[in-house]
Amino acid sequence: MERDKNYDLELAKYIWSILKSDLPVLMSWGVEIETVKTIKCGIEFKVNGFKHTGKVQIVLNEGVDLFEVYLIGENGAIRDKREGIYFDMLVSVVDELIEKTDDYEKRVFDIYNIIRY
Repeated sequence: MERDKNYDLELAKYIWSILKSDLPVLMSWGVEIETVKTIKCGIEFKVNGFKHTGKVQIVLNEGVDLFEVYLIGENGAIRDKREGIYFDMLVSVVDELIEKTDDYEKRVFDIYNIIRY
């Protein structure tokens, strides 16, 4: 069976739609929109998070119908990898990998001088 030429693009759009389902969280990662691109079975983009700065690749493992997340450092090496991620956990898993620190609220307050209510 030959792979449909648009499959990877449609899959990338699907993954992006999952990430956009929690737009404030997606925006907090510092995604460089011009770096978003389709890759085989997924999507890649660059982020500037508290915990990770570099590329993020999200791919669908078609054999188990679950996602895998790869963090790629500036040198091109895989820094971290998570497997077996269900679609409804994708945003929270990526957020934990690139943004969420133990002192997240304090860091946001200190950097952005946001008033707490």
